Amino acid sequence: MSSFRECFEAYGANYDVTMERFMGNEALYLRLFGMLFADDNLQRLGDALAAGDITGAFEAAHTLKGVTGNLGLEPLYRAVCEIVEPLRSREERDYKSMHEEILAQFQRARELLDNLKEG
Repeated sequence: MSSFRECFEAYGANYDVTMERFMGNEALYLRLFGMLFADDNLQRLGDALAAGDITGAFEAAHTLKGVTGNLGLEPLYRAVCEIVEPLRSREERDYKSMHEEILAQFQRARELLDNLKEG
């Protein structure tokens, strides 16, 4: 069984920097991390992209960027960052593949949460 730190760092996150934000309180971190999956911004992002609503997609992605950054979920944060700026400037991009990467990274984050809870 791996420690909280080991799981967190194996995922690609910086334990010290992130836990400083949470005053070293791993239980608090887990509670807030779990709330990420109850948030509707991932669904809003997908729905907005499907509808061609660039403004709605940007708003959802920008919110996800802030939340994932504060949680120190670096791989997920990087995937979200990739879509935020092109949406902000309304660039023509392959948003579908960017969204698919975000979904994949969300799954990895969910697995991290499960591993942290088990540890």
